[in-house]
Amino acid sequence: MDNEFRELYQEVILDHNRSPRNWGKLEHPTHQLEGENPLCGDHYTFYLQVEDGVVKDVRFEGQGCAISKSSASVMTEYIKGRKIDEIDHYFELFQRLVRGEVDPNDYLDELGKLAVFAGVSEYPMRVKCAILPWHTLHSAVHGKHGSKMSNQSDH
Repeated sequence: MDNEFRELYQEVILDHNRSPRNWGKLEHPTHQLEGENPLCGDHYTFYLQVEDGVVKDVRFEGQGCAISKSSASVMTEYIKGRKIDEIDHYFELFQRLVRGEVDPNDYLDELGKLAVFAGVSEYPMRVKCAILPWHTLHSAVHGKHGSKMSNQSDH
């Protein structure tokens, strides 16, 4: 990762950790789900208002490391107004990005600010931190139960 990309990565992580967007409980959500990584203590609850297959609003609360909180914050900004099938696409792409399976430069237009999370691939133990919010969101919009990430999981 070049220095400019590394600086942007650190800036986004720090900014969204200090001032998470869409923080707090959403009144009358259509979807709600908790996600946790028991190994590191990341634990969040996501609240969504979905109408006609589109995420109209999303909020979250909980606690976790800077990477998980900033990933959740950026994710909530990114998914507002998007259709569920679009979110499914970005769920898959984001996982590949943080695992280092795709070059973020190939997807800059598509990913926008999410591209900075490619830096997580340099810290394999932190990949689960970045992915936890996305797994929880994906489970919530598809009516699945809580999202727990374990050490053996390759999520």
